Amino acid sequence: MSKLAVLDELLERYYRLKYHKNSTLFQRLQDVQAWKKKRMEYTHAEQFLDKKNILMADFFMNRLYGGPDFDALAEQISRLTKYAHKAENFIPDNAIKTGALGVSLAIFAVELDEQVAEQLLADYHPHEAITDEMMRQTYLKLQQGDNRQKQLNMLDELGVYLDKYMRSFMIQAAFKMCKNVAIKHHFEVMYDFMQEGFLAIKPLKSAEKFVNEFTALERQIIDKVHSGDTNPFR
Repeated sequence: MSKLAVLDELLERYYRLKYHKNSTLFQRLQDVQAWKKKRMEYTHAEQFLDKKNILMADFFMNRLYGGPDFDALAEQISRLTKYAHKAENFIPDNAIKTGALGVSLAIFAVELDEQVAEQLLADYHPHEAITDEMMRQTYLKLQQGDNRQKQLNMLDELGVYLDKYMRSFMIQAAFKMCKNVAIKHHFEVMYDFMQEGFLAIKPLKSAEKFVNEFTALERQIIDKVHSGDTNPFR
């Protein structure tokens, strides 16, 4: 079985998302992601503004927690899996493993946020500005606590992978050698996705430490929401 088969499964999940065929839901999803980004920037301001953390913070906000349109990346991943037998010859196994986890996190984040967007559309006017109270009530109604904890556990795992696999000189050298191949076969978007991850961990002594600090605060937010705190985001 191809080591890239997991990416096929992830793409199936991505293309099942409802917002692809619903412009109103897509707009509300973007609103949810914008609110979440602003909230996270506030929650993690001290960590994110540390000079050595800026690139990793940007990678989190714009790649792992919903950012630019994922369609271009998904299209390239789809093409890559069709040529798995060739791709596996020049992509290191550990890079595939780490990249697949990153893609899985990005898709899972959108799945959870789409549920939030759907619930907001059911309960409020589609153009009503999203408030903290609206989000608190929606999180409570959806009872996403377990899945949000799962998301954070996956992030912790990614932090371990980044330190264990992606700091390797051999991995980084092999990745650099792939650049011309990626450009030749029009896989630039996917290459850039992974390149941003490499650049983000470079200034850090430990990616795992960065991730653990981030997830610790996020778990506090989840606990506050589900324990009845009326102002959990502040």
